[in-house]
Amino acid sequence: MDTLTFWNGTWHEGNPAILGPRDHAFWLGSIVFDGGRAFDGCGPDLDLHAERCVRSAQALGLKATKTAGEILALSHEAIRRFGPKAELYVRPMFWAMKGGAGPISIDGESTQFLLCVYHSPMRAGTPLTLGLCRTIRRPTPESAPTAAKASCHYPNSSRGVAEMQARGFQNGIVLDALGNVAETCSSNIFLAKDGVVATPVSNGSFLAGITRTRTIKLLRNAGITVEERTVAPAELDDADEIFTTGNAGKVQPVSRYESRDLQPGPIARQAHELYMAYSHTQRVI
Repeated sequence: MDTLTFWNGTWHEGNPAILGPRDHAFWLGSIVFDGGRAFDGCGPDLDLHAERCVRSAQALGLKATKTAGEILALSHEAIRRFGPKAELYVRPMFWAMKGGAGPISIDGESTQFLLCVYHSPMRAGTPLTLGLCRTIRRPTPESAPTAAKASCHYPNSSRGVAEMQARGFQNGIVLDALGNVAETCSSNIFLAKDGVVATPVSNGSFLAGITRTRTIKLLRNAGITVEERTVAPAELDDADEIFTTGNAGKVQPVSRYESRDLQPGPIARQAHELYMAYSHTQRVI
């Protein structure tokens, strides 16, 4: 079994056909999702991912048809079906079937829900190469639904990834509308200088991720100073370490930024080890 999806009250294996061409989400993008992880029989912070999925639905004008508790229970059921050795992506989603009274608005009462859980190998601890994106910026709250983990944000990120891959990097640093560091195309960003860690303060242009928040807490509890503040692009040029946090790879060190080669440093290594140790306290199976 590669993929298991709960939809319309039933579990389905594989990739079931769900959307139709008249569905609002199919052509107008009214979809939100979240992404959790399960590995070694553990599911770190799946409750927080479920809660954020509900908040994202509400931010987009959707009516959440499942509570966070119901999403968490279904997630645990799916993980147990795969077994303790599986490395899984856990993705709940809400979307609109119908439009509302306005020309392109959402009918929140038409909201549907699914939970898709599938095999996805972990990249935790694996080094990344990053460049600075020149073709995209993160939107402001006035120009996009930045409070939601919404699918409509990701085509812009995909453009940034395409630029980075064409330049020989795996991912890229994206700036906000004011030209400050926001995050990468798909994860949050940290830098370390002289033993002090900094990460861009949440300013409404990007989601302050669940793994980001957990990593900040773990590092602070270990006695490391972590500053949430405005980060200028120039600070990346002489940082001692750069690392990322996100659901796909959890904590990953950066081995190259633009023309600078970086060795995975002690703080990134400690952040990874602390996160993995925490994850193994979150047992599902």
